Amino acid sequence: MKSTPLSLLCATLLLVLPAFAQFQFFDQMFNQGGQQQQQPQNAGSDSAWYKQQYEAVHCDKYLCPSTLSCVHFPHHCPCAFPEIEDKVELDDGSMVCVSKGGYKAGEAARKIQLARKGLL
Repeated sequence: MKSTPLSLLCATLLLVLPAFAQFQFFDQMFNQGGQQQQQPQNAGSDSAWYKQQYEAVHCDKYLCPSTLSCVHFPHHCPCAFPEIEDKVELDDGSMVCVSKGGYKAGEAARKIQLARKGLL
């Protein structure tokens, strides 16, 4: 039996099209159909992205500027990187996050208090 170019083309398409459809399915599933959220790249000097995020948050209490968390009081704000930062509440009702930097527990808070008193 002699195969014609048309029958070869049809056989090839029957094998290739299902595989192509399968790859399109996985591409859409993992890439959300090509719609990826854009993250700022090297945006240190551009505050537009941060302003957009800040304005999109709804908070009827205090909005923490570093984490955009909504809390009752400024000293309730969490640190952005609690694994590597210690939160230190200051006497004036504010707080700061400082690098743990290998200090003993509570050492960063003690040094901040000493510095505020002018002893360090």
